Amino acid sequence: MNIFLDANRKQIANRRKKDWMLHILFVAATSIGVLALCALIVDILIDGIARLQPDLFTNFPSRKADGSGMKSALVGTIYMLLIMAPISFIFGVGAAIFLEEYAKKGRITRMIQLNISTLAGVPSIVYGILGLTLFVRLLALDRSLIAGALTMTLLVLPIIIVSAQEAIRAVPKSRRDASFALGATKWQTVSRSVMPSALPGVLTGVILAMSRAIGETAPLVMIGALTYVAFLPEGLKDSFTVIPIQVYNWLSKPQLEFKELAASGIIVLLALLLLMNFSAILLRNKYQKNI
Repeated sequence: MNIFLDANRKQIANRRKKDWMLHILFVAATSIGVLALCALIVDILIDGIARLQPDLFTNFPSRKADGSGMKSALVGTIYMLLIMAPISFIFGVGAAIFLEEYAKKGRITRMIQLNISTLAGVPSIVYGILGLTLFVRLLALDRSLIAGALTMTLLVLPIIIVSAQEAIRAVPKSRRDASFALGATKWQTVSRSVMPSALPGVLTGVILAMSRAIGETAPLVMIGALTYVAFLPEGLKDSFTVIPIQVYNWLSKPQLEFKELAASGIIVLLALLLLMNFSAILLRNKYQKNI
């Protein structure tokens, strides 16, 4: 009997030792990542904080660092988001509602969902090639604002569809059954019972997808977005630039002053991303309280 007790104690001690070692390993891995991120942010703040002046937001890009700004890039980014957001929401959430509520569960539906999930992990440069072929060359939209917005819409659509599907799927089946029991139609059940419950998750997914889009450069470089734009786009078919491309342009110059401008551009981009993520949290909390 004592032999079995000793063996059990030894096994428990070994498991606790492995658990402690794995705990240390995970803490070390997390700490390395956080420290590296903090070091990068501190380095960027040191280089770019002095350049965060009003001129940075009111001046157009220039070949001289002293008078150079990111007005056209900032406005181009905002315009692109304003075009992308409604298109992505309508098509992304609409596709998620159809797949979850209306489509028959079968082999074809599973295949479509598998392909959408796969597309969510495809490198962004692939969407740039698709946008170049479809919008720039086939539809002859050239290197315009609408071509860039549609290309970025393709990039975020799979993410929005997957997140919206997860949010809709999380709504309890009892809500649908109760609605049908009261005589509601399918659309009435979806619009008045399912979607209000799923809306916090849907909005969070849409905003996080938008925040990913404003940080992407490869698709826009692929479709030929300009790196030097000293004017504001006045129409959908005008040329444009965005903050990541402007930062890329400044980094490619050898002068130290442009490196500082690039650091300030990165700070502005980080602030935009944090603002969007914060708004996603606020919207989610607000609508969760109203359910």
